[in-house]
Amino acid sequence: MDQLMRPLCLLVATLFAATASLAAEPASMDDLFLESQAGSDTAADAAGPTGADTPAGAGGLDALFEEPVPGGPDTQEAAATSAWTGFFQSEAAYTVGSPQHWSKLRNRLYLSSTGRSLSLPWKVSFRVDYDPLYHFGHQYPESVRKDQRFEAQIRETYVDIPAGDLEFRVGRQHIIWGEMVGLFFADVVSAKDLRELALPDFELIRIPQWAVRGEYFNGDFHAEAVWIPYMTYNDIGKPGAEFYPFAPPAGTRIGSEHKPRGTDDDAAGVRLSYLWSGWDLSGFYYTSRDGSPAFAKASPTVWELRHPRIHQFGATLGKDLGSFLVKAEAVYSLDKPFNTLDPLDADGLVDQDILDAIVGLEWHFPEDTRFNAQLYQRRFADHDPNIVPKSVESGFSVLFSTKALHPDLESEILFISSLERDDWSTQARLTWRFDGSWRLAF
Repeated sequence: MDQLMRPLCLLVATLFAATASLAAEPASMDDLFLESQAGSDTAADAAGPTGADTPAGAGGLDALFEEPVPGGPDTQEAAATSAWTGFFQSEAAYTVGSPQHWSKLRNRLYLSSTGRSLSLPWKVSFRVDYDPLYHFGHQYPESVRKDQRFEAQIRETYVDIPAGDLEFRVGRQHIIWGEMVGLFFADVVSAKDLRELALPDFELIRIPQWAVRGEYFNGDFHAEAVWIPYMTYNDIGKPGAEFYPFAPPAGTRIGSEHKPRGTDDDAAGVRLSYLWSGWDLSGFYYTSRDGSPAFAKASPTVWELRHPRIHQFGATLGKDLGSFLVKAEAVYSLDKPFNTLDPLDADGLVDQDILDAIVGLEWHFPEDTRFNAQLYQRRFADHDPNIVPKSVESGFSVLFSTKALHPDLESEILFISSLERDDWSTQARLTWRFDGSWRLAF
């Protein structure tokens, strides 16, 4: 017990996750959140009438500074470039499993600026991460240390081109077609940083895509078309990392990852939405190279990472029913590769057609108290008996958060569990916003 408590006490004495917003003018964190919800294309695209749900601990960091450029026709030309805004965040983590060790001392800086040139709104943003643990520590392989010690990333950087009922956005951008609490379903366009699975804020997990997006608005109808000529793929890290998703059998190793980016490796999709009697309904089609790699046998001793093309059809709905909110998403994926246990299979992969569906209910109570419950399921259209998942896989999640203890103190817990096996996850967080620009999370 002493061996366990000593590093935990040291961790409590450390900064954990202190986040300072570096706003040009003093503003409370709550004000920034309200501005992001009012002006963020991300929030509007994601949720319809129910708002954009976030997982346990989501702080809205990447959306904090998605501020609209102020002004009408008389001030558009005069709108100057906004001051740089952003945040700095430090995170520390300690792994209590054997062997015990520090697993994260990450420092993150995010900056963004918006403006208008030639009557066209634009945004520029970037993020820099540095973790000295992976620079000086030696508990991880060199490839992992190199991958996670430093990273500079262009975030949302785009220009908007209005054309009557049409609007075009060109550049690096978030395209969110669905969002549930703690889980990804209809959010098929976004690339994701999965080096810590789904534990960080979703705004930090998502990686923008280089895309051309066109939108059409007509009353309650909204149409959207997306073309991604140069795909960004999910980042799963390197073999030997804390959350690497594949353990090769004994006597084999993991080889290279091939990320196709030729003329035939683009992605494209169409999404149609309609607001009917308060129900926000949408349907979409999207085709791309699979964002997450499939582990295929390149030889008897080497596995390689492949991104085959898949096709996805999806639908979402959401409605505010007064006392509670309801949201649901369903995605049918064709030719999704899965690893097979059949030793005679040449590449160790079989293509499967799967239906993923989720429905969630959410209640809001006084003192910012929130309760969310979700039930999800995956069904295989023609289940191959040699793959690990069953023909039907189900699970559920429960989220509870409240500020009942103190207006500046938010406690939150998210529990996700399979109904088919002993797989579960518990994420608990206590966040203290002790002034307008700082927060501390445990």
